[in-house]
Amino acid sequence: MSETKTVSAAESLLPTYARYPIALVKGEGSWLWDDKGNKYLDFMSGIAVTNLGHAPQRVKEALVQQLDQLWHVSNLFQIPNQVEAAKLLTDNSCGDAVFFCNSGAEANEAAIKLARRYHQLVKGNGRYEIITFHQSFHGRTLATLTATGQAKVKEGFAPLPEGFTHLPLHDFAALEAAVSDKTAAIMMELVQGEGGVNPVDPAYVQQVKALCEQNGILLIIDEIQTGMGRTGKLFAHEHYGIEPDIFTLAKGLGSGFPVGAMVAKEELREAFGAGSHGSTFGGTPISTAVVKATVETIVGEGLSQRAAEQGEYLVAQLREKLAEAPFVQEVRGLGLLVGIQCAGPVAGLLTEAQKRGLLVISAGPEVVRLLPNLLVTREEIDEAVAILEELLKASS
Repeated sequence: MSETKTVSAAESLLPTYARYPIALVKGEGSWLWDDKGNKYLDFMSGIAVTNLGHAPQRVKEALVQQLDQLWHVSNLFQIPNQVEAAKLLTDNSCGDAVFFCNSGAEANEAAIKLARRYHQLVKGNGRYEIITFHQSFHGRTLATLTATGQAKVKEGFAPLPEGFTHLPLHDFAALEAAVSDKTAAIMMELVQGEGGVNPVDPAYVQQVKALCEQNGILLIIDEIQTGMGRTGKLFAHEHYGIEPDIFTLAKGLGSGFPVGAMVAKEELREAFGAGSHGSTFGGTPISTAVVKATVETIVGEGLSQRAAEQGEYLVAQLREKLAEAPFVQEVRGLGLLVGIQCAGPVAGLLTEAQKRGLLVISAGPEVVRLLPNLLVTREEIDEAVAILEELLKASS
């Protein structure tokens, strides 16, 4: 170096996040503490990640045990944890084969690649186009941000990959018109999380599924935010009575440990033969030990049903307490993925909630999103609702 650098510690990071001035250093269950000793009720769950709360004991024990044994060997070898974790997912879903990766974006990227490769190399029809919907969010890689139906995530990244079409949600006529002999897959979230906590109408989902079957199109369901019990079922598509050809997971799959997965039907297996796709860190002994413990806990303790019950209670309390708040237009959601639609921007409200010891997040500029863990208690819900009632009734 030719001269002494004067960059501060904070400036050593690229400014890709608009961070709050809070440094969280400890978590337990539904609670977090910052470096000043302040305590917060966490209704963000790391954006739908810590579905079992912070530092769940069973997952911690599995992680520590694996850390004492083996960390990494590469996917050139058999990894027993990976096989067992995949079996847990296929035994508890409509899927038949799993690919492990590191994140939701990578899981969605894998789903896009699998859909194209299946049509082009297995079916031999050359299809490659993926249809997605306005206000969707599918990731930050070039392909998944292109798949995302929000312009803000694409700014400055041109040229974007071709082969993606975005349509208004619930406009079946537009969807029918967009389908062609180049359409490989329709990709959708069943509750748009980042797009405003918008559950998709069940009748529309049935129409989409039928359209896919009639035209040989694959249906990809993005369960990155909705999966792992969050909506009151292990996977959101179970609410809709459909079986996707591919669905993707991340966030709550690893209880805070970075891991993602793509789950596919049996007929798609041959499209991803040896060498067709891969991930250096996908499905390591460590990550899949965490997946095993997480899935076993959610399934074994019936936490999806618990999320359904607690979600109903949360929504009922919000609707009752906020009924006379002019700033609130609607409370909606599924399970413990809940949105409060407001009449104006909510950024300031989030900051005020933090000052009162409650952490919540937005879903677009005018929606407060609530994502408590699946083990949240009624007392904790009551405490969060009381804070929100105070803030929202004072807003205008």
